[in-house]
Amino acid sequence: MKTKITRKYLLTLLAVMAIQMPSIAQNYPHQSDVLWVTTPDSPDWLYSLKQEARITVAVYEHGMVVNDADITYQCGPELMPTDQQGTVRLKNGAAMIPMGTLTEPGFRDCSMQITLNDHTYKHHIKVGFAPHKLKPYTQQPEDFMTYWENAKDEASRCPMEVTRTYVPEYSSDKTDCYLVKLQAYKKGQYVYGYLTQPKAPGKYPVVISPPGAGIKPMNPLKEIFYADNGLIRFDMEIHGIRPDLDEATYKEISAAFGTANNSYLVNGIDNRDTYYLKKVYLSLLRAIDYLTTLPEWDGKNLMAQGNSQGGALALVATALDQRITACAVAHPALSDMAGYKANRAGGYPHLFTNYSNIDTPEKLNTLAYYDVVNFARNIRVPVYMTWGYNDNVCPPTTSYIVYNTLTCPKTAYLTPVNEHWVSQNTRRHIMSWLVKQVK
Repeated sequence: MKTKITRKYLLTLLAVMAIQMPSIAQNYPHQSDVLWVTTPDSPDWLYSLKQEARITVAVYEHGMVVNDADITYQCGPELMPTDQQGTVRLKNGAAMIPMGTLTEPGFRDCSMQITLNDHTYKHHIKVGFAPHKLKPYTQQPEDFMTYWENAKDEASRCPMEVTRTYVPEYSSDKTDCYLVKLQAYKKGQYVYGYLTQPKAPGKYPVVISPPGAGIKPMNPLKEIFYADNGLIRFDMEIHGIRPDLDEATYKEISAAFGTANNSYLVNGIDNRDTYYLKKVYLSLLRAIDYLTTLPEWDGKNLMAQGNSQGGALALVATALDQRITACAVAHPALSDMAGYKANRAGGYPHLFTNYSNIDTPEKLNTLAYYDVVNFARNIRVPVYMTWGYNDNVCPPTTSYIVYNTLTCPKTAYLTPVNEHWVSQNTRRHIMSWLVKQVK
């Protein structure tokens, strides 16, 4: 018997997949026998420079407190070599670990592990030292905005071509979903996206949402609550690959140019005009061109929202396009990417640690034209940012640097325990903030 694929079925499937998805790099893997509770002696996990930080550690196995067991630990500056290590013993349900301090603004990370019944469990926690004083290593080129204004002018000459196809499996009695194909940047180059909008006649605000990093299928049901709450949303694809291809095909494509030194994130990086991200950044503007033609748009409110790489691209679009009225992002990537040259954590994709031959004058020059901190300097509309401290993908150092660089009206929603994820509650917070910006 053939199963009918309904929107309700897909939503249920997504929920099950989210529960079953392995969390190898996370502090709290699904269905673990062990729970770590790490509590800094500063309630907000933040310290002054030269102030010593300490954490209390408790470990529970099957919900029962662990005693008389050793925890080994290593501490050091975030994403840098460790500078202290030791062993503490759990007594009376807890142990105290000294994390040290910093003399310059930033974060320290403490990695811990314990062996119980011949199995090793790991955990880590980061605390900050005067992160509100963090400043970018990346400097803005004198011709930064001139360069991008010229690039925008060139890209605008590409004729707009739009193909829009109704997608019944992602639609419902309340919302309509369309797969959109747009010609962008240069003739013959395209990007895609899923457009979801309320079915009821009316005029609505629009939210453009660029994607996170990687080359992977897309599913608009993850954020369908935007359309359910009276917002038109465009979940954008940036590579020119149909987002409805099967996962196996996407894995083959990703293996070809999505990883290591074949990654799109280093494609053409020796020159600012050939760097892959130039097409990506300018394609955002073509998507906005299209969204502002929608008869259902309210004609006033156009907002950008994204997480990780998507957060970076949302900030880029906001800086480049004055039609955007507000921006909300989580842990933006592509931020102070050369920060490693200041002997501290730099931003995703961690070019100086994950790729080879990056530290050249040509590549550093290119990065300066694509780094999010230089776009953040040019944003004038309200921005909402949220990030966690335990994130090793988009480290809190670089999120703070972006936030500190913003001179526009801004709101921070800090969730220290978070690694590289955003809870459903926080996703709703983001949408609620955007709704409040509607005029």
